[in-house]
Amino acid sequence: MNPPVPTGPRDPGDAWVELPDGRRFWGRFGAAGLLLVDPDDRVLLQHRAVWSHFGGTWGLPGGARHEGEDAVTAAVRESAEEAGIPEHDVRVVAASVLDLEAWSYTTVLARSATHFDAEATDAESIELGWVPRAEVTGYPLHPGLAASWERLAPVFDAVPTVVVDAANVVGSRPDGWWRDRTGANSRLVERLAALAAAGLPGAELGLDVDRVWPAFEVVVEGQARGIRAPHLPVRFGALTVVDAPHDGDSTIAERAATLARPLVVTADRGLIERVPDAAVRGPSWLLGLLDAV
Repeated sequence: MNPPVPTGPRDPGDAWVELPDGRRFWGRFGAAGLLLVDPDDRVLLQHRAVWSHFGGTWGLPGGARHEGEDAVTAAVRESAEEAGIPEHDVRVVAASVLDLEAWSYTTVLARSATHFDAEATDAESIELGWVPRAEVTGYPLHPGLAASWERLAPVFDAVPTVVVDAANVVGSRPDGWWRDRTGANSRLVERLAALAAAGLPGAELGLDVDRVWPAFEVVVEGQARGIRAPHLPVRFGALTVVDAPHDGDSTIAERAATLARPLVVTADRGLIERVPDAAVRGPSWLLGLLDAV
């Protein structure tokens, strides 16, 4: 069966790329797909039209990237076009890149803030369905998804919430912060917002993905209370500023105790003893990431 004849303007990215070994892949500028999980831990799968590449299998909504378009934007755009996903509900978790030099495919892992009824909005899908994560391997999967599923599925549970001891991080560099504690904390928050939006290499968190976007909570105390987090792009990053009502250490310990996978950034030995179940990184680790943004 042949694909339907396209109507309207055709994007330059909508073309085949042939590798030296004869394999062909769709997307002149590469392609991207969205591995989306809803609040009930169900994965959105696309039953691919029979005329498509590996037609009849179940894969991820997505498609060819436009020229100059980043992979995350492409994955969300294509999924909105094919499955009607509400773009404003998508929060990116991680990205994994298959790089074949002449062509690349990026799997964008994301969570949806709400459950929604996905609908096939073009001819590329036979149907769309929400599948419990534990049941995904029971479907005849697209070979690319089948090859990467066991590696990518655990990432959703492995991305931590990074809780930042602002006073300890600010105090780790003798840059005059003691003359203006509020200003120093505000600058830290602004830099953390940039990092939250840009993400960080997955290897920094021991994850086998190229990039990851953890949520950040920065705890401020004393004169620094009242700082507000800058506006972040809708799909990228999460940063919350938490005002400690008394001492910052107690608030950090309380927050860490409520989180499923906390990572506390501090060098305070007393605080470290109060968060025995949290992973801990020192201020130099965080500052190195901030300097790289």
